[in-house]
Parts: sequence; C-alpha cells; structure tokens
Amino acid sequence: MSLAPYVRIVAQGKGRARSLTQDEATAAMSLIVSGEAAPEAIGALLMVLRLRGETDAEIAGFTAAFRAAAQASLPPADLDWPCYAAGRTRGAPLFLLAAKLVANAGYRVSMHGWNSHQEGAADLRTALSGLELEGGGLHYAPLETLMPAALSLLRLRDTFGLRSCINTVLRMWNPSGARACVQGVFHPSYRGLQSRAARLLGDHTLTVIKGGGGEFECHPAKDIAIFGLRAGEELDAVAPALIANTRKLHDPDYPVDMKHLWSGSGSVTDAFAVATVVQTTALALWTLGAAPDLAGAVRMADTLWHARHTPHMPSPEGHGQRA
Repeated sequence: MSLAPYVRIVAQGKGRARSLTQDEATAAMSLIVSGEAAPEAIGALLMVLRLRGETDAEIAGFTAAFRAAAQASLPPADLDWPCYAAGRTRGAPLFLLAAKLVANAGYRVSMHGWNSHQEGAADLRTALSGLELEGGGLHYAPLETLMPAALSLLRLRDTFGLRSCINTVLRMWNPSGARACVQGVFHPSYRGLQSRAARLLGDHTLTVIKGGGGEFECHPAKDIAIFGLRAGEELDAVAPALIANTRKLHDPDYPVDMKHLWSGSGSVTDAFAVATVVQTTALALWTLGAAPDLAGAVRMADTLWHARHTPHMPSPEGHGQRA
C-alpha cells in the first residue's frame, strides 16, 4: 500500500488539507516502519507535519504504530525512561544516577535511547558502562537494536536539517509496556501535547517536564512545571526549587565527574549536581507513587542517595504493566 493517500490528506491546497485522524496516523506510521513506504513520501509527510505542527491524535496514532511494531522483547518494567536528547550543550547525564537510585528502591526501570550529538562526558552509554550501573533493576536498550527502522527515521534529521515528530514519538513509545513513564522535552509546548496524546492512547501515569537538553532531568534551583497524567487525568503541578543557586544546568564552567560523584571519592562535593540527582529521583519516585507527595519523594530520594552503596531496599509492592 502507498503512503500517498496520507500525504494527500495533510498536503492538499489551502482549505482542503486536514489533520490525520488517530487511526489514519496509525496506518500511515505502520506503513513507514514496515519499510513499504517510499522515502520521498516519508519525507513529504514528516516535513508537512513539521511545518504545520502535529496534533494530539497524530502523535497518538504514530505512537500506537511504534508500540505495535516493536521488534525486541524487553524485560518487564515499572518505569519507562526514554533518553533521546540531541542538544549539543549537555553535560554529564546525571539523570542516569537518578534512574539507578529508583532501581535501588526496588523498581524496575527501562531506559532506551540514542543520542546523536553526545560525546565525552555527556555520553550516556559511556557513563552507563564505566560506572557499571546496569542491572539490579536498571536496563538500557539502544535504539539501533531495539528497532532499527525507528533509528532510520530519527536519523532523517541529518537529511532534513530539522527534527521531526519522531523525536516526540520515541519519548512516548514505552516499548517495555511499563505502568508509568517519565519524559523530558526541550520545547515547553510539547509537555501538554505529549500528555494529551498519552491520554488518547489510554495511558494512566506520566510525568513530563522541560528537562536538561530534553532529558528527564531537573534543574534543582528552579521551580519545575509538571505536566502528565495521574489515573488517566491530565496533571498540572509545580515542583518547588530544591536549592538556591544561580548556576546553569550543565554549565561548562562546572564540569561534573560522574565517577567521583557516584563513588564519593572526590575531594570536593558538588552540592548542585547532587541536588540535580535528588530532585530528578524524587519526581520519578512520585510518578511511581512511592511517596504520597513531592516533599516525601524528596526525602526518600535523599535517603537513597546517601545509601547508594549499601544493600538495596526491598522491592515495593505494585509492580505491573501498563494498565
């Protein structure tokens, strides 16, 4: 089947073009990930949507197609944690330490991603292997093995010179079928879009923030606007700043040594970096319902940080797949 009918829907002349319905978006993306669509048609569809802006239904439909087409079987998870930042200004991936603390609390955390412009201290995979953090409830799946067709779509950015909605869809994908998700965005307008699209998909538990470089990572000295879902209903909340500091997140004047930070072997303690990890951990724990409120989640996260080299806490009750 050709992708042409779907391109025609969105690209007809003024007054005739319209958005794709959720079912049409699912059908169109299913064609694309199956490899049956012409590359010219894929480019036309994605760039028309880029110019016009994607709707909730289109993002939901595309995400549904990704979920149906996942080619690898992932371990069961409680929390889905996508990692797809492409910013060139990121520093050390402190959110990785937060994910490990959540796993230390007894939750199963599924991370997946591909980071096109990360290198050196910002490289997530180098940090993951160098610190030997995987295992014990934390699992990472690289996109190129998880779903090669999705990576090919993501790398069309190199051809277009522009991002496409694939960046958003990958954040919403949840290939492990986890019961809760955390997502970071670079542009604030996407927080509501992803929340509303997730609701159309029938998702129930989601936290979306504007995070460092587009990752789920908090600036601990700023109030954080929180979007997402709780019990399937849209969420609009604020996490208050954890510390008072004028430092920028990933400030090149303050490089973070992940190994020393995690081991505690450095001669100087980086309170800002620690607060970043604690605040990010707290939001993830709050998403999972590990604490009744944000203040309680912060206290739990702080305890986990100071106990990070002691035996893990007992596994909490309530593990399960997406409702």
